[in-house]
Amino acid sequence: MLYYLFEYLESEYQFPGATLFQFITFRAAMAIILSLLISTIYGKRIINFLRKKQMGESIRELGLDGQAEKAGTPTMGGIIIILATLVPVLLLAKLDNIYVILLIITTLWMGVIGFTDDYLKIKRKDKEGLAGKFKIIGQVGLGLIVGCTMYFHNDITIKEEKVKSETEQVVNAGEEVSDFNPAIKSTKTTIPFFKNNEFDYSDLITWISPEMEKYAWLIFIPIVIFIVTAVSNGANLTDGIDGLAAGSSAIMVLTLALFAWVSGNIIFSDYLNVMYIPNSGEMTIYITAFAGALVGFLWYNTYPAQVFMGDTGSLTIGGIIAVIAIAIRKEFLIPILCGIFFIETVSVMMQVSWFKYTKKKHGEGRRIFLMSPLHHHYQKKGIHESKIVTRFWIVGIFMAIIAVITLKVR
Repeated sequence: MLYYLFEYLESEYQFPGATLFQFITFRAAMAIILSLLISTIYGKRIINFLRKKQMGESIRELGLDGQAEKAGTPTMGGIIIILATLVPVLLLAKLDNIYVILLIITTLWMGVIGFTDDYLKIKRKDKEGLAGKFKIIGQVGLGLIVGCTMYFHNDITIKEEKVKSETEQVVNAGEEVSDFNPAIKSTKTTIPFFKNNEFDYSDLITWISPEMEKYAWLIFIPIVIFIVTAVSNGANLTDGIDGLAAGSSAIMVLTLALFAWVSGNIIFSDYLNVMYIPNSGEMTIYITAFAGALVGFLWYNTYPAQVFMGDTGSLTIGGIIAVIAIAIRKEFLIPILCGIFFIETVSVMMQVSWFKYTKKKHGEGRRIFLMSPLHHHYQKKGIHESKIVTRFWIVGIFMAIIAVITLKVR
């Protein structure tokens, strides 16, 4: 809203300083500051409100140290993250940008699913909350919306650099920015660590016949659905001890902000030889607001937590991260950038699979870890949860650095 206000003031009255709102970097800085202030100042009021409404966490007995003390801690704290993200976005972002619209829909969609799950657990005293099949249906529904929008919407395009002859390269050697072809619809994405790192999903079907390219959505949309579902569930599994999910997510999100800004900037995308995605830079405002909300939430979520994010927060976080990665064509970086989510998910899959296999073969289920997800394994080993969280953050930072260097290392 403020963007449009200052755009009007600049065009009509040449209002001093109004041009600052034309710069993505300025609005991104304002977004992260505003979201931090909202989440820290109003976060306490929301926590008190949740406590007053008796929205306390019901803790399952898992035999972990310090577990009993967490009973009654307010949950649904994901509301803080959602509000602290959306308010700066509505004030500072271009609301007609398709990427921003898609992220707003993602936030509200996953927030409603998570809120319903938390509400059923607390108010209805239903330990299972929302049935798993309904969660999956919700995640698949979001993936379908994102996939269809990415594939069919006319504003979601890429621009490819023109291939120049040797003569043209010599003549234009002094140019700072390469020439680009007109924007086109494409299912291309990028693969890290490879020199010619573009991959087109349509190649998975056009080998049958070049005419099959128009049916590439049959491949693309299911892949998007899988990514959205996998990352949101990964974030949900990671949210098990104080500060782990929020802190790890903040690291991932800030890294994605860098990717979004570079991908949407014609100069830097050309210099770094990454895919130029018109209008994607506007996502930087949304991503920085989201990062600020996560860091502000950490003020109350670090050990000992005054509030838990609940599924309201964890499902929303995972959904947003997945959609951002897909939008900037960096979904193949998810196992690296979202390494914490990936490791936690794999630990559960390994534990469950091995238990079922050994039970079938030996009549007694055996375990690989003392408990899954992985962070509970270390708790069982007697390591304090604050140390586990800090070490996971360090691993997350290391994975983020690896993700960033893929911009040049191929």
